[in-house]
Parts: sequence; structure tokens; C-alpha cells
Amino acid sequence: MYGLTEFLKSNSRSIPKQIATKCEGREHSWSQFEDRVSKLASALKDLGIQDGERAAILALNSDRYLEYYSAVWWAGGAVVPLNVRWSVAEHAYSLNDSGAKVLFIDKAFASMIDPLQRDIEGLETIIYLDDDAPDGVLQYEELVASHQPCPDAGRSGKDLAGLYYTGGTTGFPKGVMLSHEAIWYNSNAVSGYFDLGANDTYLHAAPMFHLADGGMSGAATANGLCHVFVPAFEPVAVMNALVEYQVTHTVLVPTMWDMIVNHPDFDKDSFRTVRSAIYGASPMPEGLLRQILEQLPNVALVQGYGQTEMAPTITVLAAGDHSKKGMEDGLLASAGRAAPGVEVRICDEDGNDLPSGVVGEIVARSPGSMTGYWGMPDATKATLSNGWVKTGDGAYRDEKGYVFIVDRIKDMIVTGGENVFSAEVESCISTHPEVAAVAVIGIPSEKWGEEVHAIIIPAEGAEPTLEGILSHLDGQIANYKRPRSISLRQEPFPLSGAGKVLKRELRAPFWEGEDRQVS
Repeated sequence: MYGLTEFLKSNSRSIPKQIATKCEGREHSWSQFEDRVSKLASALKDLGIQDGERAAILALNSDRYLEYYSAVWWAGGAVVPLNVRWSVAEHAYSLNDSGAKVLFIDKAFASMIDPLQRDIEGLETIIYLDDDAPDGVLQYEELVASHQPCPDAGRSGKDLAGLYYTGGTTGFPKGVMLSHEAIWYNSNAVSGYFDLGANDTYLHAAPMFHLADGGMSGAATANGLCHVFVPAFEPVAVMNALVEYQVTHTVLVPTMWDMIVNHPDFDKDSFRTVRSAIYGASPMPEGLLRQILEQLPNVALVQGYGQTEMAPTITVLAAGDHSKKGMEDGLLASAGRAAPGVEVRICDEDGNDLPSGVVGEIVARSPGSMTGYWGMPDATKATLSNGWVKTGDGAYRDEKGYVFIVDRIKDMIVTGGENVFSAEVESCISTHPEVAAVAVIGIPSEKWGEEVHAIIIPAEGAEPTLEGILSHLDGQIANYKRPRSISLRQEPFPLSGAGKVLKRELRAPFWEGEDRQVS
């Protein structure tokens, strides 16, 4: 039970001729998809991938990326999807740490093959996803063609399904151990928020290494949708794909939404077949959310909040809450309520439950809870206890059960002894008509220790001032939360591979020469 190949086998039996994937002129039905996966799994077993052995991938989105996931699970192994934004050193660390025997790689990262082969002791085989494979590596299609189908290894339940590395932007990445049961549960939990059917189409626009895409991808497979792909996010490419493939469902993180709806070539008609879209991975500024709802009223928006450690779902703000009443009730500022099967607590520093309206740390438990961090017992003990995951996110819950995330606790600004959560300030500033995007950080202050600073990307032709911003904030937030300074920025904010703003990089110039990065 709870094996991740169950969805594929079900589709192959019940809708064998329905199209499973379309990519770069290739098209495979669900029966063909199963056949290819089984042959690739046979090859992987010959290469030693079974009984929980790890096979990694470093590639842009494609149908072969989706086949990789299923084939590794079919062979009995565990996946290790690598962040496409990482350096060679970060990839080498994660590959060495995971003990991956096999690495799938595509032409976008071909230049990394030689250094990775040199720096990774346990890496035995590299499989090239594109044509014209370099010397010394195996070619994907040749590998599939040269093997016969093999039986499904049948791993399930608590068996290791994958190592999902997180935290690579701050120190060494941690390998989150997720079981078949955890990912299986999330695929079904996400499915309940959408009207999904075998005649629908899901677009992989977010990177496939990340569980923001993975959660919806699992739901799409569980319900027999056709998977289509853009190699990497680019606003026009996404809009074109929506039209070409008549996409009905997709995932776009807030920064992607911002880049689309504020693109000079934005065409709301490109979303004419899209019935629903999920957003998450980072807070959505309320100003941007209102803009999307106004311009795309026929797209049902769903917010998913979660973490890799929860595979990833914790709470969901359903489509029905993205309504006029939801706006009036202030729900657009929330992350929704606990998803089915998820227990959510708001706790103080000692792990005690806090009453409604009081900010504390989100602590969650579900069938999706990780089993721990790979090879890191101390980090596991600090984060995981009896299935409860300490998220590190600060939030409060209202009387109706809606969770309002105020910030990542480590990004909290302490000014004059008062706590300021930047996400709240960002949401308010984002509704100013002269603001295209904003990031709020703490900068050094001799008087207050830290003071609030807003870095603003102006709307086209605008030049917002501190006075104008402060006037806009009148009555919205307390005085101590208001920025004491602003700076204008023309270039996009630095982003992680998952599309989150890298505030550490934004803070760095202000804290240069300081002994500590907080006061």
C-alpha cells in the first residue's frame, strides 16, 4: 500500500491510450509511459539502483524528468532531485552526502559533468538525457531501448522514496528523507482541492526538483492528467505553453505570477483554458494577489503552504476563500486552514500551545512528515519529534482556524525590543500603486539595534518616496513596523531555485563589517 508507482499502473490499466506526456514533439500514452518506465527501471537495477539506493538528477523540466521519478521508484530506489540554481560545489556536496550511484543530467548542465565525475567518489554512472552524449556517459534513449521491462519492486509505506535537499542557500544542504507514504498522501491531499480529470492538462512551469511542483505533479499523475512542460520558467514561454497545450492546471510561485502579470506582453487571454492554479513556496503580497484576481477572474486560485519536511502540504487557502467575501474577511492575508490529515499547532519556545491570535512557531504533523534528515541525527532531533515538525515559521491562528504567517522566524526584525515580521510590512507596501515588488529587511541602527528598511522595485515610470510609502501605511500597521528608510532597485530580486527572494543577499551590503548579522 501507499506505493508511488500505484498511480502509474492504475492509469496504464484504466486509461492506457490517454496521453500521459507531451514534450518537444514527443508524445506518450499512459501504457507507453509505463513501458518506458519499466525498461528504464530495468537498466537502473543493472546499475545497482534498488533497495533504497539513490539516483540523482540535475536537469530542466521535461517528460524524461517525470519518467526518471517513476523509474527510480519502480526499480526500488530513492530519488535525489538537485536544485538547478546550485554551484558545482553544492551539487558535489549533495551527491557525496546522498551516496548517489547514478546521476541523470541534461545538456543545460553538460559543463558540470567533468568536475562532478572528478569530485564525487561514489558516483558510478552518468546518464545523459539528450542526444549526442559526451564520451564516458550513457545516453538515455539508448538505455531505454536496450532493456526489457522488469517487475515493479513494490516499495511502499515507510520505505525511502527520496532525499530532497533543502537549505542550500545557508550552509550545507540537508537531505530531507521522505517516504512513499508521505508523497502518496500529499498527492491525494492536494487532489481534493481541484476538479481533476483524465481530459485535463497540467503544465510543469515551476522547477521539477522542487516540491512546489512535485505536490501538484503527484496529484496530476494520480488523476491521469496529461503532463506538459516548459524547460524553465520564462513569462512568454509559459503563456505560449498555456495556449499551445490548452492547459487547465498549473503551479506558479508568487515571483512567477509577478513576472507574468506585469510583463509588457501579458495577455490574459492566454489563461482562457486554465481553470485553477496553485501558488505557494513564499508569501504572496496581497497587492499582487488582488491584481491577479482582478485580471484573471476565471482562474480559481489555491494557496498551498508547506515545507519540504512535510512533503510539502501543511495548510491550504481554498479557491472559495479567494472571493469577495474572503477579501472582506481578510483571508487573502492568510495561508488557509490545515489540509485534511494535517495537525497544526502554534507553539511558544517551550513547545506549549498558544491561544488564538498569539504569534508562535508553526509545528505540524501528518502522514507527510519526513522521517528525518539524512545522516544528521542532531538536526533531526532539533526539528522532528514523534512526527511533529518544527517549521521555523512564525504565525498566529484565528478563531476560525485560518493560519496567518507573519514571517520566517529567522528573518524577524527586532527594533527597540519590538518584533517586526517583514512579510506583514511587505504585504501592506505591495498595495501602493507605485510599487511593483518589495522586500523588507532589518538594517543596523545605533539607536534601535535594527530598523526596518524597504527595498522597492518601482512600477514602470514611478519613483516612490519614503513619505509616500509612509502615508500609504497610515492606519494599516503600527508605527514601529513602518520602514525608516527605503531604497529603489531596478534589477529583479535575487531568487533561490524555488523562486524565493534571497534576503540574505539583500541584507549583506548593509551588514558588511559588522560582527553579527543581527542586532
